[in-house]
Amino acid sequence: MEKGLAGKRIVIGSSRKIEELQTLIEKQGGVPLVRSLQGTVILAEKEVEPDLVEFIKRGADWVIFTTGIGFETMVKIAEKLGCAEEFLSIVRGAKVASRGYKTLGALKKMEIVPVAIDEDGTTKGLIQALQNVDFSEKKVMVQLHGETAQRLSHFLEERGALVQKILPYQHFAPDRETVQKLCQELQNTDCDAVCFTTATQVRSLFDYSRANNFHNEIVEAFRHHVLAVAVGKVTSEALKEEGIERVLVPEHERMGAMIIQLSKYYQNETTI
Repeated sequence: MEKGLAGKRIVIGSSRKIEELQTLIEKQGGVPLVRSLQGTVILAEKEVEPDLVEFIKRGADWVIFTTGIGFETMVKIAEKLGCAEEFLSIVRGAKVASRGYKTLGALKKMEIVPVAIDEDGTTKGLIQALQNVDFSEKKVMVQLHGETAQRLSHFLEERGALVQKILPYQHFAPDRETVQKLCQELQNTDCDAVCFTTATQVRSLFDYSRANNFHNEIVEAFRHHVLAVAVGKVTSEALKEEGIERVLVPEHERMGAMIIQLSKYYQNETTI
């Protein structure tokens, strides 16, 4: 029986576990194309310190944490500044919203119990959990991670919230030539599927396509010729926000499971 990825050109957007993914794709008969879209995420400690001090002075009615590592990093920075107790006191005195199970776990370690939790680990799920909250004139601090979370910010600001964003980590775009090459491959149908393992990779591709005035062409490529593959719900949500409705997501949010699911997808397609 022919392997599921036989002759298929599969793009890897990740910067992690590349060799592992290449091997898996090859074992399934495919041709891996490494086009890392991740870029670089670095700790922005010096940039965050004044924001943290402002948060402590300003206080908050609501605090929203979107990643566990982001919350933990803010605690560490507050400790270095000698104001960890003040920081945690303000968080505990506010209403807390949390996205994702890792974030929830990090908060519970500090005995912080959120009043709003997403149901599926996505920003969309978090927004749904906050749908009936009156944010008018409320001071809301949003912890971000590598992205600006425009959808969440817009939701809060539209409802009259006074939003302060804190980004413990900064994201730097991936190599321009790599993204340009992938865009050309997508437009020329020189690949069959693109595997995204983070929402950041999705943003890198579509931000570049928008900046260079061929966003619609990239969306059309995914709509008709190229399959978008997401490692999990958060990455899938990012793709759907960009207008990509046809997204393959494995049941188990693991990179290996993603490749096996992709192989099964093509096998089923050939037997129909």
